[in-house]
Amino acid sequence: MIKGIGMDIVEIDRIKRLIDRQPKFLERVLTPAELNSYLQKKGTRRFEYAAGRFAVKEAFSKAAGTGIGGELSFQDIEVGADEKGKPILIQPYSEGVHVTITHSQHYAAAVVIIES
Repeated sequence: MIKGIGMDIVEIDRIKRLIDRQPKFLERVLTPAELNSYLQKKGTRRFEYAAGRFAVKEAFSKAAGTGIGGELSFQDIEVGADEKGKPILIQPYSEGVHVTITHSQHYAAAVVIIES
């Protein structure tokens, strides 16, 4: 049974501007493991990665029904990849959570479905 569905879309340039203007933005949004993956990327792929992770975290918070705030922070949510590169939620839990991320030249979007 579906417990929640969340979707988010973000402009990649908006994330790039935030990173350029606020160096602490990445440390606030990405977990240490995600930050390590971000640093391994080159060029625009870095901003696509950060925007995709941001979108997943927003989408998860919507699916969970809490939003980002008092109950759930960006650091509480970690996105990884399975052996084929498919995005998966690592924390706060992965069982029953389905994640998809897509990118275009200007946008990153994510959908999260939580099953009970």
